[in-house]
Amino acid sequence: MDSCSCTGRGIYGLPRQSSARSLRNRPGASGAGSLPRLSPRNSPTANQTLRPPSKPEKGREGMIQIHIRRFSTAVPVAFILLFVVRALGLTELEAQELVSAMGLEQVVRTALGSNRDVIAARLGLREANERVSEARSSVYPTVDFNVGYTRNVSPTVNFLPASIFDPTAGPDDYIGVQFGADNQWTSSVNVEQALFKPSVLVGLGAAGRFKSLQEESVRGQTQVVVTRVRLAYYQLLLSQEQERLTENSLHRVRKSLEETQALHRAGLASEYDVLRLQVELANLEPNVQRARNASMQARRQIAVELDISDQESLEVTGSLAEMDLEDLTANTPANREILAFTGFQGDLGDAVQVASELRSDVRQLALNEDLRRSEMRLEQVSYLPEVTLFGNYIINAQDNGSPNFFARGDGQRAYTRLVGVRVSLPIFQGFRRDARIDQKRALVRQAEAQTEKGIDQAVAQAKGLVEATDEAHQRARGQRLAVRQAERGFEIASAQYREGLSSQLELTDSEVALRQSEFNYAQAVYDYLVARAQLDEATGRVPLVDVDAQGDRF
Repeated sequence: MDSCSCTGRGIYGLPRQSSARSLRNRPGASGAGSLPRLSPRNSPTANQTLRPPSKPEKGREGMIQIHIRRFSTAVPVAFILLFVVRALGLTELEAQELVSAMGLEQVVRTALGSNRDVIAARLGLREANERVSEARSSVYPTVDFNVGYTRNVSPTVNFLPASIFDPTAGPDDYIGVQFGADNQWTSSVNVEQALFKPSVLVGLGAAGRFKSLQEESVRGQTQVVVTRVRLAYYQLLLSQEQERLTENSLHRVRKSLEETQALHRAGLASEYDVLRLQVELANLEPNVQRARNASMQARRQIAVELDISDQESLEVTGSLAEMDLEDLTANTPANREILAFTGFQGDLGDAVQVASELRSDVRQLALNEDLRRSEMRLEQVSYLPEVTLFGNYIINAQDNGSPNFFARGDGQRAYTRLVGVRVSLPIFQGFRRDARIDQKRALVRQAEAQTEKGIDQAVAQAKGLVEATDEAHQRARGQRLAVRQAERGFEIASAQYREGLSSQLELTDSEVALRQSEFNYAQAVYDYLVARAQLDEATGRVPLVDVDAQGDRF
């Protein structure tokens, strides 16, 4: 399966309301379930083998390269466009639509900068960075400074044998001796440096793996948001197409009703023919409102993804009915932008290989497995000793009377300095450590099983999406031919009915067939675009996240 690529950028354009009747005059191109290549330089061949890059180094920042275009020139461009449309004689409403309509790439870039889920994921990555800094701080020495002052309102008095001071005193005679002065000062500086602490080293590795997991989580969440925005964009195009086709069908039925009423007044049509068209018209009118509501709901969904307050005024470019999957050059610039907005390019084998290596949820499972192993090693090193170097510097001072800071002058002051090495070796703590190691080992086995299952599911989904893409492409080719035939059939039935050569039932059937074939073509194109968007996410090559808008890897 080939995938189209295009170097053209999306432009602002007026919403197209043209009929699918234009498909008849569009030049076709032969193909077998694939989009045509623009040139060998810009589009890879179908049998070209992709070379997915190796897994990025754990803990490296910048793994996720999301390029968000700045719209600093939006205002000058808007004024230029307004000047152009004024020169062309367009109305003010048309000029406003020209400026406000957004292409697919612009919608996705806006979502990358303002979507709340993406912002929350980036904040989670910031938390992971701070956890790494917290773990790294355990390598540095700790320095504590303490200072204290005590005022002895009633100093401590201890009793000593009086014979110490008076040899003639009896054995039961004691003398009260006051210990301490009125004011006591103390200060100390304590320094500790871990010389050997295995838990710190293992903790650093675990923090780095947690950061890598969060980076991949941001990448995965961004892919989900981009895919969700693409699907909402395609859904809006489909809803608008349904609304347009329903309105066209309503217009055709009204025109047929007017002609039938004229024939009835001339005695060339029965009253039943008029009643039948009136019933069909009454059934179509509610469908128009239903289609408009569906379009408005799809527009609101995109506005929520973009964090836009004015949800109902959002306009997008592109038309499913005018989209030609066979010849990329036959499309409008907006449709070319939509068709070129793809990430994965390759066949079924490439999809399987890339999905097992680059898919975000598979990589998250692998990183989670590494994190579980680090947690198990953290419990295992609890059996090892810890060696710590420490040093203390202490100042004690005291004096009587009013407080004099650290007994300056007539007080007493003493200095203490000491250094040492402390070795801590856990001997026995019950069986708690063994139980913790067994718990972590079970979690590692669980993570391994989840990774294997995730790879199998990714491969199966990638295969299914490749098949769904081919099926939708072939269905669109067949429905495109059906639209031409249905248009021709409706023209013939209308002409014959006006001349009295066919019944009103044949005219109604031809109109229903035309309406259904037009929507079936739009539905097939929609299914193709949806399958391509899901395939990009399933293979881990989403536009503007892993590759640029034309499919080139960042």
